[in-house]
Amino acid sequence: MTLTKPKFWDKKIGLISILLLPFSVIFLFIIFLRKKFTKVNAFKIPIICIGNIYIGGTGKTPASIFLANKLLKLGKNPVILRKFYKNHTDEYNLIRKSFNNLIIRKNRFDGLKEAENSGRDIAILDDGFQDYTIKKDLKIICFNQNQLIGNGLVLPAGPLRESLISLKNAQVILINGNKNDYFEKKLLDINDKLKIFYSTYKATNAEEFRSKKLFALAGIGNPENFFKLMEDNNLIIKKKLIFPDHYRFSRDEILNIVDEAENNNCQTIMTEKDYYKIKEFKVDKIKYLKVSLILENQDNFISMIKNVI
Repeated sequence: MTLTKPKFWDKKIGLISILLLPFSVIFLFIIFLRKKFTKVNAFKIPIICIGNIYIGGTGKTPASIFLANKLLKLGKNPVILRKFYKNHTDEYNLIRKSFNNLIIRKNRFDGLKEAENSGRDIAILDDGFQDYTIKKDLKIICFNQNQLIGNGLVLPAGPLRESLISLKNAQVILINGNKNDYFEKKLLDINDKLKIFYSTYKATNAEEFRSKKLFALAGIGNPENFFKLMEDNNLIIKKKLIFPDHYRFSRDEILNIVDEAENNNCQTIMTEKDYYKIKEFKVDKIKYLKVSLILENQDNFISMIKNVI
């Protein structure tokens, strides 16, 4: 599925959101019924879910990769589990670049059974907070400081897949960005047992683009986060090119973008996730911004994970 996020989702509640509220009420009622009548399945291995309630672009996949590699260093044999979606191959390839043990199945239940039978001793669900069929041992919910909860409303009136009340069922919040006391209080008022951690993205190859004018291309859930990271690293964006999340580029489309950039004496740059959509085209004139996840209070975070496993 490709998604272009409506701009009103991240603004104050306006007329469009108000008109859509009845549909959000129906959506919430469907979620209530699913939670009430869905059978929950337990598994033999610990399951850590890294999910979100804000739709798309909250950093679930980088956090999953980070955690999986930390567990490897602890002597564990973890696996990352993803539900199969036809247009998500960019994310699957991004995971495989940094972590080999990935299971992709149309049904998470089947994937977890495979993980058990193949000798894995812990499973990381990259997404899946809204999969009520699976008993999770730890639920980590990701937010990005640039969006947080948007207008605070549930789909389709807002960007939330569930209401904030659902955080009563979570244990950990991971916020990508700066400390936010106001938002922390909002979350802790819902669940005072939540443990809150912060992360940031570090652009590891920013120097390569420092003196260049850039055509910046992003086909991700929240493209403004990519542009802001570039601006924070003092990179010069000549033109922003925005595409829907999981957008499938054609080779001709990419070549046309590169030609336009060169005609304007610019370098084309994209997210690493987007790069894996077009890598097969072998267009060597396109570069990507390499990013690593930096977790604050990492020792406390790992200690908490140890208690779970």
